[in-house]
Amino acid sequence: MPSYKQLTAQLEKLHKDVAAAREKEVAQAIADIKAKIAEYEITAEELGFSTRGGAPKKKPLPARYQNPKTGETWSGRGRAPAWLAGKNRDRFLIQE
Repeated sequence: MPSYKQLTAQLEKLHKDVAAAREKEVAQAIADIKAKIAEYEITAEELGFSTRGGAPKKKPLPARYQNPKTGETWSGRGRAPAWLAGKNRDRFLIQE
């Protein structure tokens, strides 16, 4: 029966062999994929990738409050503006 040191040496060799085989196969797979993309003129959008980057931007929320003196508005989210601090918010609600 092999010793512990022999088994760990075999395991290390197998890990190296696995990594080398994966690297070779991944390189071949990438080359095949690139060839198919070029052959069929596939775009990133067709593959489901976004070319503009980042997450889609959210639309701004509609204004719920308005300062009657200046016309400034606030959606009701986040920190309240100074013109609304300490006042009854119902007076500044925008009527729909």
